[in-house]
Amino acid sequence: MISFVGAGPGDVDLITIKGRKLLEEADIVIYAGSLVSKEHLNFCKEECQFYNSASMTLEEVIGVMEDGLDKGLKVVRLHTGDPTIYGAIREQMDILDEKKISYEVIPGVSSFTAACSAIKKEFTLPEVSQTVILTRIEGRTSVPENEDLEKLASYGASMAIFLSVQQIDNVVDKLKRGYGREDVPIAIVYKATWEDEKIVIGTLKNIGEKVKKEGITKTAQILVGDFISGDYERSKLYDPGFTHEYRKASK
Repeated sequence: MISFVGAGPGDVDLITIKGRKLLEEADIVIYAGSLVSKEHLNFCKEECQFYNSASMTLEEVIGVMEDGLDKGLKVVRLHTGDPTIYGAIREQMDILDEKKISYEVIPGVSSFTAACSAIKKEFTLPEVSQTVILTRIEGRTSVPENEDLEKLASYGASMAIFLSVQQIDNVVDKLKRGYGREDVPIAIVYKATWEDEKIVIGTLKNIGEKVKKEGITKTAQILVGDFISGDYERSKLYDPGFTHEYRKASK
């Protein structure tokens, strides 16, 4: 069986126990280049074989998987963050399905939750937002027309924008038109949980200038919404009456 494992956002301890165990048992690890901390490889067996997929084609990746399985070896495909979000695992799994090769997917901590934790905020606040939109701006990969950033921003929900900081001016222009205001709080988290993590916080009015000053052009999460600052109502979770009724209903 092939194991697709989410390595987490950067900090090597933000991998699941199951993911770490699979790494420790692996005979072959195909890892996602510089996006995955190489410290993860220190947990592997001395004789484990490593392949950096940054320099490999899809066909080469599958070839290594097949060769390993033919030899009775355990193969781990180590992806950054959570492999189900912008992980490009579907195209690998479809080929494995065609070849009738079994695989499993082990989730990981995504960079969007790591980034929100880094700024010590919560995406979902009562009377502010109960919805989180995960998206990206169009680049080499197109975005469906009905998922344009301006349209998504018009909902006023909390947003986490992947793979887009290199187009910060375009991102900001679309967000301004969507939200209909320029005082919306926004945070840029560069390499969340890595040792060189950097956080830049501002509003749609000034974030572009701040990001350029810091020289951030890649590997960053863009978090947008009123969850970052402002008033909110307290959760019902700590209401004694609500807690009592919830416990009764869960019995």
